[in-house]
Amino acid sequence: MANIINFSDAASIGVHSMILIAKSETPINAIQLAKVLGNSKHHIGKVLQRLVKDGFLTSYRGPTGGFFLESDPHTTTLYDIYESIEGKSNIKLCDKDNHICPVDKCIKKKVVKRLTDEFESYMRSQKLIDYL
Repeated sequence: MANIINFSDAASIGVHSMILIAKSETPINAIQLAKVLGNSKHHIGKVLQRLVKDGFLTSYRGPTGGFFLESDPHTTTLYDIYESIEGKSNIKLCDKDNHICPVDKCIKKKVVKRLTDEFESYMRSQKLIDYL
């Protein structure tokens, strides 16, 4: 059976890594995260560089380097992290010329949009601090 909500590996890596990094008092590198998360260090590094680019993390190279939390865990939401990795949600509703369902019962508008809105609302309500 297909997943209703797609939470990609990259989004999962991003959210879980942010939690682990926020909990740590010392920098965490991609190798350490790979051991905990069970993903490739290269995939983790690619995801975390996106979070660095968007200002959620800072990274330092070298033997004592790694990733540090840059954003405030009291204001950073799980949706902020998710959106950084996946981009803004984009629901494609039926176009007006090919609309089959009655307007008040459109399956995409009533179901897909509603579930997406509920997912976004939940993720926005969850702050990073809630997981520390």
